[in-house]
Amino acid sequence: MEQIVVERLTGLIAFARAASLGSYTAAARSLSVSPSAISKSIQRLEQHFGLRLFSRTTRSLTLTPEGRDLLERTQRLLREAEGIEQGVAAARAQPAGTLKVTAPLPVGVNILAPALPAFCRQHPKVTVDVRLSDRYVDLIEEGVDVAIRVGDPGDTRLIARRLAPHRICAFASPEYLRERGVPQHPNDLLQHDCVNFRYQSTGQEAAWPFDVGGKLVEFTPASSLIIDVSDAIAATLAAGAGIGISTTYIAAPFVRRHELVPVLHEFAYDRFHLHAVWPESRRSNPAVRAFVGFLQDIFPSPAPWDVLVQAHAS
Repeated sequence: MEQIVVERLTGLIAFARAASLGSYTAAARSLSVSPSAISKSIQRLEQHFGLRLFSRTTRSLTLTPEGRDLLERTQRLLREAEGIEQGVAAARAQPAGTLKVTAPLPVGVNILAPALPAFCRQHPKVTVDVRLSDRYVDLIEEGVDVAIRVGDPGDTRLIARRLAPHRICAFASPEYLRERGVPQHPNDLLQHDCVNFRYQSTGQEAAWPFDVGGKLVEFTPASSLIIDVSDAIAATLAAGAGIGISTTYIAAPFVRRHELVPVLHEFAYDRFHLHAVWPESRRSNPAVRAFVGFLQDIFPSPAPWDVLVQAHAS
């Protein structure tokens, strides 16, 4: 059975080459076989399909209508085979070249940047060009290879791989809580000093999300302190400014140093995940494949920063 399949594939290759070059002799020369081998392969193919593939004269070789149809199918098959070969070769290839990466500023500063030296040591032929920004980046228009996104990737032109949860919790310093007390319910925030986050892209203050009785409840508490940089929120809270919301990966180092304490943790609402996204055209790029694997390692689920915050929750 395998021998028959090989003979038919050989016949299809000979047929396609003869059709494209216009003669058995030219096809034989390009495939490094004899003209008679080409002729016999095509004859066996015609016998198998019960079709005439060429109209032959002493001076010309013309495809029949059936031959034209088979040629189109054969060319598609050969292109797919070539794609498989290229994909396997790419998978074996060593990552190299420039890799353009974009990520939100807080993610880049707190998680990605500290881990990049390890990736660079592992893949010395890759130059990583990182762009940290909170603006939306169109990967295809701007020629970016990989992006880290918060929430639903959205763009159907991109391949997505889910990473760690993007968890938001409320935090305050131990000193503030000793002085003002620990809130037991989101409604208690009305009696506390709060620090709000403002989105740079829209100028809007972020609503605080809570899971109350299995339902999402969002509100923006009154605040005399509003900041548009996530890391600055955590630093301000650690200095005793009040209660504020922060992603767990930003707050975790402060929690580890006992400078912040998670509050209302039982009401924390998990809305989003982080995702790695990249264009379909980069699917077989060895550097992209290596970097996506690296991102899965540094953004595991459960994430170590979530585990740490959970362990310190009251």
